Amino acid sequence: MTPQTSPTSQTSPSSPTSSSPQSAAGPRGRVARLVTTRPRLLLLLILLLTAGAVMVGGGVAERMSSGGSQIPGSESSYATAELERRWPASQPNLLLLVSPRDGSRDVDDPAVASAARDLARRLADEKAVLGVISYWQSEDTALRARDGGEALITARIKGDEDAVDDALEALEPRYRGAQGAVDVRLGGPAAVRHASQEVIADDLVRAEVIALPVTLILLVVVFGSAVAAALPLLVGIVSVLGTNAVLRVITEFTDVSVYAQNLTTALGLGLAIDYALFLVRRHREELAAGRDPRDAVAVTLRTAGRTVLYSALTVAVCLASMLVFEQYFLRSLAYAGIAVVLISAAASLVALPAALVLLGHRVNALRLPVGRRGGNPGAGWARLARLVMRRAPLFAVGTVAVLLALGLPFKDVRFGTADDRQLPSSTEARVVQEELRNEFPGSPGSALAVLVEGKPATEALAEYSGEVSQLPYVVQVAGPAGRFVDGKRVDDAPPAAGYVSVLHSAESASPQSVSLVKKIRSVPASFETSVTGPAAVLADTQHGTAERLPWALAVIAVTTLILVFLLTGSVLLPLLTVVVNGLSLTAMFGAVVWVFQDGHLSGALGFTPTGDIETALPVLMFCVAFGLSMDYGVFLVSRIKEEYELGGDHRDAVVLGIRRTGGLITAAALILAVVMVAIGTSRVTNIKMLGLGVGLAVLMDAMVVRALLVPAVLRLTGRATWWAPAPLRRLQRRAGLEEEARATYPDIPTRTERPVSGRT
Repeated sequence: MTPQTSPTSQTSPSSPTSSSPQSAAGPRGRVARLVTTRPRLLLLLILLLTAGAVMVGGGVAERMSSGGSQIPGSESSYATAELERRWPASQPNLLLLVSPRDGSRDVDDPAVASAARDLARRLADEKAVLGVISYWQSEDTALRARDGGEALITARIKGDEDAVDDALEALEPRYRGAQGAVDVRLGGPAAVRHASQEVIADDLVRAEVIALPVTLILLVVVFGSAVAAALPLLVGIVSVLGTNAVLRVITEFTDVSVYAQNLTTALGLGLAIDYALFLVRRHREELAAGRDPRDAVAVTLRTAGRTVLYSALTVAVCLASMLVFEQYFLRSLAYAGIAVVLISAAASLVALPAALVLLGHRVNALRLPVGRRGGNPGAGWARLARLVMRRAPLFAVGTVAVLLALGLPFKDVRFGTADDRQLPSSTEARVVQEELRNEFPGSPGSALAVLVEGKPATEALAEYSGEVSQLPYVVQVAGPAGRFVDGKRVDDAPPAAGYVSVLHSAESASPQSVSLVKKIRSVPASFETSVTGPAAVLADTQHGTAERLPWALAVIAVTTLILVFLLTGSVLLPLLTVVVNGLSLTAMFGAVVWVFQDGHLSGALGFTPTGDIETALPVLMFCVAFGLSMDYGVFLVSRIKEEYELGGDHRDAVVLGIRRTGGLITAAALILAVVMVAIGTSRVTNIKMLGLGVGLAVLMDAMVVRALLVPAVLRLTGRATWWAPAPLRRLQRRAGLEEEARATYPDIPTRTERPVSGRT
């Protein structure tokens, strides 16, 4: 091949016509000037802001909740709100599982019954408690274990989730354990939620203790310098602290899920370290090329900094797509995700460059006897890229086939909702729920409630109740017309109320319970009915999520196409990026079903499979994993584009782009995977699924998709990869989004000075 020449290659770094990187125009030039001329002032301001963030965000975990799956405006949401307002005791959220201290007695023993009645009276006198009902008061056999060894007291703690948590903390020490002749264990939705929050908070601390030292070790191996390795980690810590402060402010205005803090830790450390790793590596390249530290920072900001900015915008948009959903569980994760991405990018583009200016060549100080020494950095990646491109059809078809095969288990996915089995098996709230499932004819905590409106006649209500009682899995129906079993009234009507309680034996988060909800809703009635309860919430959540999912996917696809076009100026490359990123997630979704739904490896990983997957979790995992895949995709295509513009040879540009970024992307993926796996050590199954699933997706994307599929596809598309219609190309250039390195820094060496292909 005849070497190509470029007019820019004629200007040397010392030429008087060379532009100063610090004097360049445009937004990035202004940032570069600010960072290089006022580094101490910037770092002082950032230090003060971080100190303020520590104070503001210190109590954020206490302000979060573990709910948020209900769809506002749905039938179950409406019925729940009405029952809460008019008959707050209709939906018990606290269950006291009472058993005789003397194992030879049963719950009908006079001494046991007396102690249980006293306990129920004490509980009814609590200001925060409504609607206390006990087996000994109602003689309802549904509240008694089949063997007579245990019975229930049900109650409702009033107020929102925060008020319920506060009240439960006060009640626990007074009602748990030995109470005269009986022993008491606490369960029900309130206890399960409270236990989940405590376990998640403890696990998050452990995850940080695991992730931080391992991450530092990996960074030292990558850089071979303790100083350079510490910088990305410090940026990550700043990002996490800043996002916690933002979340604390958001909790003043809306509900925020407790899962948001796990996402903050994972993305705050992962993305900030990715961005800092990318910038520090480029900065050290420029120093090695002989640049002054200030000029090296300026060049880094206007090349790698541009890539970081686009990456952050892309990831933020992917996470922002969760705002289209109505559940605050997903919306609050969008708030956390957007905040942590933007803070990570800001810290990387402002704080890190300021530190690099002050450090100068000392960024390479404290060399350690680890990491790469000498040799030809990236040569292995270049050889792999050339091999893949020589056999492009084979690698493209083979990689796609393997990825699709790994994703096959997802075709059998079954969606459900989280229950007590998310918790460790020894947790008291879970033990109580297990007893209810195994020993009681039906669980009051999972009962369905039918709100009745329109003042129906007793006969009409009795006919309706009798028909509902004959549906599969229904144990009994109780309401104003009496209690019904298998279509027959079994006792007189209780005091008049506007709801019907449906006790059933199906798992609350199962296809059977969802089917039961649909059957109840289809029972004809001459009055208005609205069904709520855990299974009804699940049914409405599934419907609402499916309705909004296409909009979320459209937001991700359209904005990704636009941003990648603005970055590259290509029409084909954005389409390839979206398709390739989607393929990179197949292994994650296949593994989620194979492991967490079907239960493979459950013993090794320490969780209880339930036969289904939390409905909203795949949506969250898709948005997070797709955004992170875009992060690495932007890193790679940005560098390939830069090399293509320098030399004009497509294949050489792909090889050199992979050579320059292969090790970097792999190191970043390993570090992010460490963070996600640390999150995945959680004892709560959904957090475990999120951490391990996204960690797998990150590794597959970096080590399989970017190393094999991308170079193979780019070899097949050839120079057409970079084509765009003239009007679109002019639009991109007028927007000022083309890479400015050539015009601003004419001394950057061209392709002819850095051959990689070995062809002549």
